[in-house]
Amino acid sequence: MIEILSTSALNTIQDFGRPHALHMGISRGGAMDRLALAHANILLGNARDAAAIEIAFFPFRVRFLKRTAFSLTGAVCLAQLDASPIPPNWTITAEAGQVLVVPAPTRGVRVYLGLRGGIDVPVVLGARGTDVKGGFGGIDGHAPEKGDVLSTGDTSAPFPRKSGFGLAICAALPSNEETVVRVLDAAEYECFTPEAKIRFAASAWQLTPRANRTGFRIEASDILSLSRPLALMSHGIVPGTVQVPPDGVPIIQMADANTCGGYPKIATVIEPDLRLLAQTSIGGKVRFVQVDESEAIAALRDEERALVSLSAEVKKTRRGLLD
Repeated sequence: MIEILSTSALNTIQDFGRPHALHMGISRGGAMDRLALAHANILLGNARDAAAIEIAFFPFRVRFLKRTAFSLTGAVCLAQLDASPIPPNWTITAEAGQVLVVPAPTRGVRVYLGLRGGIDVPVVLGARGTDVKGGFGGIDGHAPEKGDVLSTGDTSAPFPRKSGFGLAICAALPSNEETVVRVLDAAEYECFTPEAKIRFAASAWQLTPRANRTGFRIEASDILSLSRPLALMSHGIVPGTVQVPPDGVPIIQMADANTCGGYPKIATVIEPDLRLLAQTSIGGKVRFVQVDESEAIAALRDEERALVSLSAEVKKTRRGLLD
């Protein structure tokens, strides 16, 4: 159980979202960095998709109202529990009365605070995550506010009471130079000019301030043009879709992506690399690398194998601390 001491409307309760509700016009939602959320939960022995707090505005401060195990993953920051530093990708048990301070990251953008048992808020349409656009999920559709008290789910299973532990989690964060993400050609790729195709792959795109959980605007020195005028009916889109509006400046759909749109699509960011965009700072450079379907599937399988291996390693570590 924790009490929120300082926060922002940008810091929301998230899980893996509602992909099953896309047909109802509801965004998938969920964590922007799904891998970091999975890591936070694995470290605690939770289900991978248990609800946690996605922190995107700092400093974030909470007080523990009873002994509670927690984890911090995602962006690298110099967090402190009272006066003691907490390493990245770490879990530890806080005592009642202790205060956790999460400052601005030194690398990356979003930090995930996981709690043993997950955050216990109502399940709405199959998930606990906050859908700010729809006004549901989380705490009545909005972010936790100062003074809110959040409870956790079942914490009856044994857990190390004081000894913290962390693991060398292989979760790349964007470099200071540029973020490289893999993409698949989208439906209208062939409708763009040869110059636009070359430019899309060769340019270092810059993430503009027009970026939120719905989508990121990116720009370079030139625009992307179609080889001929194209009129499209609105059709389904998903997180990762790279659309090109008439102004030629691409939009990358993110976690709270619109469920349909009519702009031509030049590419789709593969699922494992969406988290890299989510951890890219405003003004950061983004470069696209085109891959085929087999490479995209292999990336998904590699990520799953790493998560299974991490889960086994955490269970072994936790048993050792309990012996």
